[in-house]
Amino acid sequence: MKKILIVDDQYGIRVLLKEVLKKDGFEIFQSANGEGALELVQQEKPDLMLLDMRIPGMSGLEIMREMKNREIQSDIKVILMTAFGEEQMMMEAKELGITDHFAKPFDISTIREKVKLHLES
Repeated sequence: MKKILIVDDQYGIRVLLKEVLKKDGFEIFQSANGEGALELVQQEKPDLMLLDMRIPGMSGLEIMREMKNREIQSDIKVILMTAFGEEQMMMEAKELGITDHFAKPFDISTIREKVKLHLES
């Protein structure tokens, strides 16, 4: 069973994504912050991470940088979620190796398609 880590400070978004993706047969883990996310990546070795760009304390980019610095699971696929269209951040995110991204508010069927596409490839 493929594992997905959802990292978002908004409880409602984590619950929504968890319920939908669990129905699709994935094992789901969640974190509201960067340190928790880094621990879960090390412990659970998820196949894919849905990562919010804006998280208090440690942004999505900082989480990705920490994963690189600590050499934590370099093969994880990362789909970045953002409510902002900052070009500079997206360029940096691509350099850090994001797999894909989508904007909030999001269409749940689009997320399901992207997750399945990236986990089956």
